Amino acid sequence: MRANGGLGKEFVKLLLKEEGISEIWAIARNKEKLNQLLNEFGDKIRTFSMDLSNRASFAEIEKELNANDAAVKYLVNNAGFAKFCSYDDIGIDESLNMIDLNIGAVVAAGLTCIPYMEKNSHIINIASQASFFPLPYQNIYSSTKAFVRNYTRALNIELKDKEINATAVCPGWMKTGLFDRGLIGAEKGTNNFSGMVTPDVVAAKALKDAKKGKDISVYGLYVKSTHLLSKLIPQRMMMKIWLSQQHF
Repeated sequence: MRANGGLGKEFVKLLLKEEGISEIWAIARNKEKLNQLLNEFGDKIRTFSMDLSNRASFAEIEKELNANDAAVKYLVNNAGFAKFCSYDDIGIDESLNMIDLNIGAVVAAGLTCIPYMEKNSHIINIASQASFFPLPYQNIYSSTKAFVRNYTRALNIELKDKEINATAVCPGWMKTGLFDRGLIGAEKGTNNFSGMVTPDVVAAKALKDAKKGKDISVYGLYVKSTHLLSKLIPQRMMMKIWLSQQHF
């Protein structure tokens, strides 16, 4: 699990209460926040400081899984970052790193862990409300999250024979580190954050939906309404509504 703060931390709290969970592996690049998890939750947490945009990290994870004869009950893919800005406010390296982390790390983590998952195990991939339609001035982020949503729901069908469930979690605005880092003061940066919620309620709903075998988890009336509208209204119109909300 990538769980160094915000939503990831809320999943740690919930999974520590689950029967049959002997250890939680938390993977993140920030050593300080990983140490905070250790201090707060104790010896059931095992931490790994890794850059999940680096493919070599997954060879190390697989090596650890194999050496520990591990059985993965829950895989929570919370890796990702966003920049709320125009296409030319960030460079090529940062743009491609967003794709590598938001998409590549999710796929690689699943392919690494699925061989170590047994019947009634769960993959929980964090997508976003932004996955429902293209978002100008969040073009890369919304596109990567659309991939995560579609990939997870398709993967859920492919895993039915193994009786493993995959759930795409599509939260709206949450006050987390991703939100804070996404605000870079861009001239055309997101400025309307309707329906803001805390990550604890999103994590609780996601875990509940995963246990029910759902392939998508959507929390809150505001996000559910957006999800419904995205099915009924052409994407071009949804983008116009988004631009109007943001006063662009």
